[in-house]
Amino acid sequence: MELELQKKMIDTPKMYQHLKENSYWIKYLNRDANSYKEFVEQMKELYHERTTDKISDAIDNLDLVSNVLMSLK
Repeated sequence: MELELQKKMIDTPKMYQHLKENSYWIKYLNRDANSYKEFVEQMKELYHERTTDKISDAIDNLDLVSNVLMSLK
């Protein structure tokens, strides 16, 4: 695995945690550094860091606040 890629993973706690939990990625990243993009996508999906997840969470929060305000009326 390239040193730059290793440093990037160690500096990002969620990436490092995902790499420790799914150690098979070490083998894939050693063989082909281009699989880094797949690794990041899987990590984002697991930790709900995709843009769609963030939008969905914001909508859920707005619905919750709206329901609380409606019940207070």
